[in-house]
Amino acid sequence: MESTNLWGIIRRKFRELANIFDYIDRDSATERIKDGIWFRGPNIWILAFSIIIASVGLNVNSTAVIIGAMLISPLMGPIVGVGFSIGTQDTSLMEQAAKNLIIMVGISLIVSSVYFLLTPLHLVDPTELQARTRPTIYDVLIALFGGLAGILETCRKERGTVLSGVAIATALMPPLCTAGYGIAHLSARYFFGALFLFLINATFIILATYLMVRYLRFPRIVELDRTLAAKRRNVSSTVVLIVIAVSLMTGFNVIRDNNFEHSVENFISESKFTGKTYLYDYRIYKDKGRKLKLELIGEPLTKEDSLSLVEKAAAFHIKGDQISIHQQTIGMTDSEIQNELQDVYRNVDAKLMSKDAQIQELRDRVNALDSLVRALSDSTLTRPATAPKEPSEK
Repeated sequence: MESTNLWGIIRRKFRELANIFDYIDRDSATERIKDGIWFRGPNIWILAFSIIIASVGLNVNSTAVIIGAMLISPLMGPIVGVGFSIGTQDTSLMEQAAKNLIIMVGISLIVSSVYFLLTPLHLVDPTELQARTRPTIYDVLIALFGGLAGILETCRKERGTVLSGVAIATALMPPLCTAGYGIAHLSARYFFGALFLFLINATFIILATYLMVRYLRFPRIVELDRTLAAKRRNVSSTVVLIVIAVSLMTGFNVIRDNNFEHSVENFISESKFTGKTYLYDYRIYKDKGRKLKLELIGEPLTKEDSLSLVEKAAAFHIKGDQISIHQQTIGMTDSEIQNELQDVYRNVDAKLMSKDAQIQELRDRVNALDSLVRALSDSTLTRPATAPKEPSEK
């Protein structure tokens, strides 16, 4: 009996702590979301400026500049508007939000493409651009929970700084700029990889907005014409089902890609040498499924060595038909061997330079934080004590 009462008390306390309905203003939230969909005049210029800032940040590998661009960008508004309109079955709002979203995406691609066509700077290792071409399961989780936090912040009576964090976390602008880079350089890998990341972010923000709108019990739009209302409900339901289907399919594919890449990394680390052959590089690509291309140099693989390599890959859940082997044999001429070795050295040097750059960037951040802490400590120690005020004479 006592345990039942204790459990009841815990449940009641949890409900009091987790209750959000007392802090929600649906009317104000609706107005804010509708205002965010608006895309005319200043918003067009703000979007263009944020695109250029993000493109510059990607071009020079500056994380701080990219974050600034994400805070400026108005791209979040129409995406939240699409999810909100689906949740409230407001088809006219949905059409407006979807149209503005398409226009925003088009402007982003055009401006970023023009920038990357004109810029004279071409980095050997554009790490920030490359990071936007390979979505992972973490991008799905960030977009989903970032979207939930964003719509909840929008609906709150007293708004804070959550939306700024959501804008940074969900990262809508950098993938579009990276897709523009792909257009400027005619690179399908950059274009489709970055566009896929943007679609993941947008889809899961829409899904999160829809789920939160329904949970918070926003009123649905009531149509006077029942026939028209039924048609619009069917449209809204169809869109919801499409969004959910795309979300599930996208999430499933991202999980599979992420698991395959993880398996490949483990397999490569255990398979540097097979007989007298050295595995010096590899590439993951898609061709009717996930494929792995291995680059080897050394003596030709024997039948037993090839079988051993395939069996080792199978232990990491990589099938034999997923592997293709490109081998350079010792029977090459001296010049061919020299060229292959130079390629290997260049590949290794590029990876080492990338790691060194990352290490140096982290060192600079630590030094900057250390200097800031010392400056704050010195200012605190040297600040003169404030003398108490004497009472004024009357």
